[in-house]
Amino acid sequence: MTRRKSSKPSPLTSPPVPLTTETSPLTPLLSPPLVAIIGRPNVGKSTLFNKILGVKTAIVDDVPGVTRDRNYADATYRQRTFRLVDTGGLDLSASDGMLALIRRQSEIAIAEADILIFLLDGRSGLTPSDHEVVRLLRGVTKPVFMAINKIDTPKSEPLIADFYQLGVDELYPVSAEHGIGVSELLDALYPLLPAADGTNELSQLPRIAVVGRPNVGKSTMINALLGEERVVVSDIPGTTRDPIDSLVTHAGKRYVFTDTAGIRRRGKIDRGIEGWSVLRSLRAIGRSDVAVLVLDGEEGVTEQDTKIAGAILKQGRACILWINKWDLRVGDAEARKNYELELHRRFPFLTWAPVLYGSALKSESARTVFAQIDDVYAMFTKRISTGTLNTWLQNILLVHPLPVRKGKPAKVTKSAFVTQVTTKPPAFALFVGHPENITPSYLRYLENQLRDSYGFTGTPLRLLIRKK
Repeated sequence: MTRRKSSKPSPLTSPPVPLTTETSPLTPLLSPPLVAIIGRPNVGKSTLFNKILGVKTAIVDDVPGVTRDRNYADATYRQRTFRLVDTGGLDLSASDGMLALIRRQSEIAIAEADILIFLLDGRSGLTPSDHEVVRLLRGVTKPVFMAINKIDTPKSEPLIADFYQLGVDELYPVSAEHGIGVSELLDALYPLLPAADGTNELSQLPRIAVVGRPNVGKSTMINALLGEERVVVSDIPGTTRDPIDSLVTHAGKRYVFTDTAGIRRRGKIDRGIEGWSVLRSLRAIGRSDVAVLVLDGEEGVTEQDTKIAGAILKQGRACILWINKWDLRVGDAEARKNYELELHRRFPFLTWAPVLYGSALKSESARTVFAQIDDVYAMFTKRISTGTLNTWLQNILLVHPLPVRKGKPAKVTKSAFVTQVTTKPPAFALFVGHPENITPSYLRYLENQLRDSYGFTGTPLRLLIRKK
């Protein structure tokens, strides 16, 4: 399918300008330009977002308003990289409520993007909402590519005629669902994309997933760390749907934070959009290095908090417990003591996780988490040499030998050998003559000794028993 041209000058586009390298102090671009997909609700922005990426990153549904936050992802086309941004539906008539919050996120995306893809619905034709967006874009001095979606057959091509009245230089008919015309659209963007340098710095940065039940303050915390309205915050539970990645710089160090959808009890999760949101929250935990579990300091620890903590442990992620809304209990002298007792009761399997108390509404309070993240990440990636480990093990066996077999103690010097096999999380292989004799209690003893000797604060440990 070829793109259509109009003989009229375009009021939307201007000659391509050099891509800016200016960044905010907290959310710098590493190098790729930012390409934002904008448009009114339910025109197929998330579908196009997924098609360009080649994976189903954004949740897609026929119900308008599914996408609420700005959803970022790294993309590559013909060996050139860029950051793609999916936005919520741009409804300029919205002045309050959730639609107004979504509109605000879209406006921020327009302001920070280097290139804009304005997506319209070919089947619906031009609408008053489309004309409102066009008027908004007239003052934008950056490249704007107008794509007409849902043009998936030759019979549907006449639908493009309705959009000629906008006077654009070029129209790009596409079918986001079937991928038709997407390559032609990306070919038009290609000259504006810088040549790739062969590195992917984002993949080397610590990834931190902010997780918890709905409405405990996860998105508020992300915004406090960024110093901007990066994600939509509302008192309505379930506001966040897609996992949202944000690049944060603090004290010269870079991190990738992921805001996730609140995870409710399985029996209360609605099928469809919420089900997908929860599934992607769990996947976000799995691809993170550190999970910051946000708990409600006023409400206390719940059974669902315990299940989320169990999911973090099951996926082998480092963990920090962040007790939010603690400013509401400052006057209670016994509050912290009682809360810590509740944590020990609910999380006996997370005694190694550090606990922080604060308020996500206050940036200074929220940013205390960075020092703890640095410590935990260092432990999560820590490696100990084999020689050091075996010296440690032999000293341990002198005090507490391996479990006996048939009433005979094993020889200390030849009974066991240990080596670290991986990090993230740290895993150790213990080679013994009779693995069947190693009890769970002895493994717990070894783990505690490892922590006493080498720290490993905030990270789970894996002890694997192998036959010598």
